Amino acid sequence: MSDSEAKRNPPFRKVDAENPDEKEIQEAALLIRQGGVVAYPTESFYGLGVDPGREKAVDRLFRVKGRQKERAILLLITSSGALDHLVRDVPPAARDLMDAFWPGGLTLVFKASDEIPPAITAGTGKIGLRISSHPVAASLVRAVGGVLTGTSANLSGKPPCRSAQEVFRQLGDQVDMILDGGITGGKRASTVLDVSREPLRILREGMVSREDLRHCIDLP
Repeated sequence: MSDSEAKRNPPFRKVDAENPDEKEIQEAALLIRQGGVVAYPTESFYGLGVDPGREKAVDRLFRVKGRQKERAILLLITSSGALDHLVRDVPPAARDLMDAFWPGGLTLVFKASDEIPPAITAGTGKIGLRISSHPVAASLVRAVGGVLTGTSANLSGKPPCRSAQEVFRQLGDQVDMILDGGITGGKRASTVLDVSREPLRILREGMVSREDLRHCIDLP
């Protein structure tokens, strides 16, 4: 097979959305550790994963999406224990929110630690973090070592993707692998809540509603 033929073939790897095979997950994780870009399903839409500690991989992520570097990149983590080296402090309200909504569709924005590269925070000094409840996403984050970029797998300004085929139509062979876990839930993106300030501020209302949040914390 020629290089041109290989590029025309979608880089799909079929995975069971509920019980992903370790072989496909490890293959994707190896690509990411080598600086590659992998699309994968989450509970909302497909995400794009690179190693946030590899500057060239993060630069490539921005190029693939056509995204301005003034916009921060959220990260997926495996457990709240990862916060110790990713954020400066964890307010009590954030602990309550994590207990109530993690894993799930709530991204919390913290003051970033010095370990977070400026390219990830877009110079804001803040970082958005979430634990995914999707088995494929959660398995992949574990396989790469506990931290993975979780930005949506689409061209900047275009609709987010609910299927591997939609990802390929938008991004093509700019992505090294697409873990095809079928159609995602895709009704809304994660809710983004800034817990680095007082009062807490909803930056984007999505999967977790304002009313759901109010059952857990005080919101204006």
